[in-house]
Amino acid sequence: MSSVEEFRTEARAWLRAHLTGEFAGLRGRGGPGREHEAFAERLAWERYMAAAGWTCIGWPEEYGGRGATLAQQVAFHEEYALAEAPARVGHIGEQLLGPTLIAFGTPEQRARFLPKIVSVEELWCQGYSEPDAGSDLANVRTKAEREGEEWVISGQKIWTSLAHESDWCFVVARTEPGSTRHNGLSYLLVPLDQPGVEIRPITQLTGTSEFNEVFFDGARAAAENIVGAPGDGWRIAMATLGFERGVSTLGQQVGFRRELAAVIELAKANGAAADPLIRDRIARAWTGLATIRCNALRMLDGVAAGAPGPEASIGKIFWATWHRELGELAMDVCGADGMLAAGEPYDLTDWQRLFLFSRSDTIYAGSNEIQRNVIAERVLGLPKEVRA
Repeated sequence: MSSVEEFRTEARAWLRAHLTGEFAGLRGRGGPGREHEAFAERLAWERYMAAAGWTCIGWPEEYGGRGATLAQQVAFHEEYALAEAPARVGHIGEQLLGPTLIAFGTPEQRARFLPKIVSVEELWCQGYSEPDAGSDLANVRTKAEREGEEWVISGQKIWTSLAHESDWCFVVARTEPGSTRHNGLSYLLVPLDQPGVEIRPITQLTGTSEFNEVFFDGARAAAENIVGAPGDGWRIAMATLGFERGVSTLGQQVGFRRELAAVIELAKANGAAADPLIRDRIARAWTGLATIRCNALRMLDGVAAGAPGPEASIGKIFWATWHRELGELAMDVCGADGMLAAGEPYDLTDWQRLFLFSRSDTIYAGSNEIQRNVIAERVLGLPKEVRA
């Protein structure tokens, strides 16, 4: 196994050598609020990466990965972001479902699903949130009933990222009639290309549609496509959320740093930096970003031990709030120009898109309100919030 710096050098060299030619135009494409950009081309790029062994690098070699250490994975994600490589399209399968199946799946499930995640032949989405159970995941109402050798699923999921581009969805559904809250839930692997599944894109503030509503009306999943035992879905779902806040957050921060640097350059160029209040907010943004990185490094200790600790919730609420405030700062630096659209087809500037999409940062993957409850109840041991 190479050292971390050798691994970083290898990754940097490969990206420099191959993010060229037909892929050169993908630099900086995609990402939050921009998932519509060059999707087919980005999929081709990721399959190209897979053929060269650069997907699922942290997975054990027996499952198609490279067995990269935690530090090596961090190095890769940082180099990927520094190279301005395009946003990944298979990240939900690679970073969420794959590790879940490695930890909790059956040998048959691993053999069926993991190879096609590594090769990016099948794309996945996450069926958690519902119209009346957004961040309150335990309030799931989607039901699944066992009929012979199949599960029959009925209900609705919402804010399902990239469902319209996905082949499969891992769905948390209630499989025990009469159960409530965390009890009686199961974790099912459901194919989306079948009768009984309807996907409706949701138009966002940015005018794009990476989120979706997904309706299940008698959709079916094979009986063996349950991860863990029936009724054990809450434990499995929580483990998936733990994997979600893993090493890729270090690469995310490279993007944040690039955005902040661009805001600073804009403030210098248009004179906004002469305003002492703007300078103060820029300084606060800089120190906030340093805090985010320090907390992420603390969180990696928990990841190395098997699962993120309370730092995961602390980190989510901190970076989400920081990024939303960066969008507000960018608009104030732009001044009155920030309120103008470019005309037909009224495309947004990068600053406008940052401002509008970052409003969702404090909502998805656990809203700030829910994260505060998690920290209060599970970390600090405070009395639980009174619920009806």
